[in-house]
Amino acid sequence: MPDIQSDATGEATTPAVDDSPTAKPQAAVTAQPLPEPRPRASAALLVLAVLSVGYTLWAAQGLILPVLLAMFFALVGNPVIRALRRLYIPRFLAALLVLVGGIAATGLLGQQLLVPALDWMQEAPRQMRQIGKELSTLVEPMHEAGRVAEDIARQASGDGGDKVDVVRTQADDPYGLVTRAPRAVGGVLAVVLLTFFFMVFGEDLQRRAIALLPSRQRQKITVEIMQSIERDVSRYVFTITLINAVVGLLLAAILHWGLGVEVPEALLWGTIAMLLNFAPYVGPAIGVVLMLAMGFVSWDEVGPSLLPAAIYLGLHTLEGQLVTPLVLGQRMQLSPLVLILALLVFGWAWGIVGLLLAVPLLVCVKRVLARIDGLQGWARLLG
Repeated sequence: MPDIQSDATGEATTPAVDDSPTAKPQAAVTAQPLPEPRPRASAALLVLAVLSVGYTLWAAQGLILPVLLAMFFALVGNPVIRALRRLYIPRFLAALLVLVGGIAATGLLGQQLLVPALDWMQEAPRQMRQIGKELSTLVEPMHEAGRVAEDIARQASGDGGDKVDVVRTQADDPYGLVTRAPRAVGGVLAVVLLTFFFMVFGEDLQRRAIALLPSRQRQKITVEIMQSIERDVSRYVFTITLINAVVGLLLAAILHWGLGVEVPEALLWGTIAMLLNFAPYVGPAIGVVLMLAMGFVSWDEVGPSLLPAAIYLGLHTLEGQLVTPLVLGQRMQLSPLVLILALLVFGWAWGIVGLLLAVPLLVCVKRVLARIDGLQGWARLLG
């Protein structure tokens, strides 16, 4: 029944009821309170957070870089360890074999490259000074014209005094190498030990960390995500390492059999090309400059001097435009602009090691973002 109300005279009245078909229930008309929007950080706060993270990465590089290098080497060795595990070799022994084999191969290669590297470092300054003298004779007329113009300008301004050259000297520190050597050795040992422990105990640590999650369903999803990321990233790093090694070997073979460079020196330039190829765009640009310097130091004529740089550029173009996209596909590709920015940031913060680690870190971030709901757009932004 409708509610009985009284008017100002005290007579009972009934409220008017809308019986039209468009009438809506009173409860439906009542406005529902809207949820409060989540507070969003301001642009200034985001900029400060990015700057603080960047400063932390730069200031703590002595702690962060050994860990990242160990994880990188462990990712490279994980496919080999999995292959050895299929032969019923225990993980501890498989990791030890991979680590000892890698150290032995690096030692043998370094022993082969040490002598040609020292010889080239001794010969290059003399040759470059000779090249500088030849170039100075070509540009001497321009320098003479500049000096004449400077004298005329000085006379016109009334300044007849001689130009004063300021020579700055820097005292040599004979103990600098002695004090830096133990730190460098300690860093190398830390990387080796961390790599071994990541290879052996990485899975156990991952399993215990996943056990901290509250529900079994979340644990299962996290295991699938981490296994797929580890498999994809380790395959990427291992494949890129093999491709770069093949590029270095091909360059060394062409330099030796095609241009007559001795085997140790050819291996030196092949190894440098392999390492530089881990840093896209920046590494090959540095490689071309080094190949030009090597050509001008080794040959007197212009034509043969340009051949090493041309060969290196051709190999890199073939690898970057055909081999790598064909082997890895588009899912591992990264945006060139994002790559350049990452190389600038990591190179500024961590130097050469940052240039080597920039691409693997970006690939890891991209695979993580692609596996998390709601963050796939950021993965597409990276490439």
